[in-house]
Amino acid sequence: MSEPYAVEVTRAARKDLADLRSHAACVLNALARLEQDPRRGHTLAGSLKGARSLEFSLPGGAHRAVYVVDDERRACVVFLIGAHEGIYKLAERRFDALKRQGEL
Repeated sequence: MSEPYAVEVTRAARKDLADLRSHAACVLNALARLEQDPRRGHTLAGSLKGARSLEFSLPGGAHRAVYVVDDERRACVVFLIGAHEGIYKLAERRFDALKRQGEL
């Protein structure tokens, strides 16, 4: 079996997680699945090409974790966690900012 991937959560995504604090254990459990299956989430297109979206459910509805797989470092970099509705517009802004800052 190959080495697991690290799941890294950006500062902004940690704030997202704090907003979901009552469900943090469920979110972290969903993210932990990426350690063994980093490509579990579906691929995104357009301005989010290169990113993936992991779906999971919480009370209140569908949620997503948007992330990038870095095979060189064997890491999944999660940069957004939130409710499905409207998430991809925010994901575009964060993805662009992280690329500009050289973090992705």
